[in-house]
Amino acid sequence: MKTVGIIAEYNPFHNGHAYQIAAAKRMTGADYCIVVMSGNFVQRGAPAIMDKYIRAKSALLNGADLVLELPVYYALGSAEYFASGAVAILDKLGVTDALCFGSECGDIDILSSLSEALLNETPEFKRVLKQQMKQGLSYPQARNHALSVSSPDLTGSISVLQSPNNILGLEYIKALKKRGSSIQPYTLSRQGAGYHTANLEASYSSALAIRESLIQKENIEYIKEQVPASSYTLMEEAFGHSFPILTKDLSALLLYKLLTEQKKGYASYLDIDDAFSDRINRLLFSYVDYDSFCERLKAKNMTYTRVSRNLLHILLDIRQTDMDTFCRGDYIHYARLLGFKKEAEPLLSAIKELSAIPLLSKLADADKLIGSETGRKLLNADIRAAHVYSMLIQQKFGGELHNEYQKQIIAI
Repeated sequence: MKTVGIIAEYNPFHNGHAYQIAAAKRMTGADYCIVVMSGNFVQRGAPAIMDKYIRAKSALLNGADLVLELPVYYALGSAEYFASGAVAILDKLGVTDALCFGSECGDIDILSSLSEALLNETPEFKRVLKQQMKQGLSYPQARNHALSVSSPDLTGSISVLQSPNNILGLEYIKALKKRGSSIQPYTLSRQGAGYHTANLEASYSSALAIRESLIQKENIEYIKEQVPASSYTLMEEAFGHSFPILTKDLSALLLYKLLTEQKKGYASYLDIDDAFSDRINRLLFSYVDYDSFCERLKAKNMTYTRVSRNLLHILLDIRQTDMDTFCRGDYIHYARLLGFKKEAEPLLSAIKELSAIPLLSKLADADKLIGSETGRKLLNADIRAAHVYSMLIQQKFGGELHNEYQKQIIAI
């Protein structure tokens, strides 16, 4: 039995994702595909456009065999945290042979060389990085400049780090190497539109383009050709009832949280320093909505995405000290099951036998299965995030507030 892992957000699931799952199985010769997927909040600093159970079901209907939730601390973290948390899950399961990811460059050797340089930072690299960041460059800009100075043989490859999927791929390889994992990395060239392309294409449109179409048209018919038929059916059923959830739907809730925390400041939250905390306070009473506040807060050394993530760290009570504790504890203490295919029973049996962490299918069993307070704290953050997301759905579309403890895993 051979198993390939994929790390994803599926925000929403589209044709390119179905292609990736099929191609990953072909490339690696895998019998099964495990997906580690962000829950109800995603790495660009936003709520997922539709809830995690719909997205997990879409993946299972289109080639995935098992879908696990990436804890919110990592789903809303930097590329390094995102990759480290997801890779830790796949590694600790004990059954994952390969990790396959999409990239713009499609060259595993280039990504491996860059990852090696960044894992073994030279004194020159550290000196230049610090110097460039003092001059106001963002971390990605400073890192690229430091690499060009400290590793001139990689100068021709550094442009690779301008593309988001290349950056994530690099972090996946770094995480595998840091763990000494036996999982082999593979990369597929990204098909169709680029990550940042906002216009719909013939077949492989970006998730961004699909989200933008849903926002602008307020109609899902325009994306019918961009998603598998089974996914479109799920979207039709949910449209206007539980999706789309957008960043603007966070506006009032975030403002309330910022106001209640104003006197304490925000520097205890993940990735927020005193300078950014002070900037929030200075601009707080110019707040109009979530999106415009992100625009006001961004700066030369602080991208919109990082600002947006930071604001969600505040909203969801994601603390730096807790992240430090989770990382010291090797990131992951459980694997939260969102859904599976019934014919993947041999895979589930192998995980139960070989996994170093419990496979959690019922929240009621969490206290019994998760042996540490740290692990339970990580899970509680996921439950809190799920309930916030449920509140967003209720406030926008009406209906009941769903209790995460009563949600059933998906079995197909």
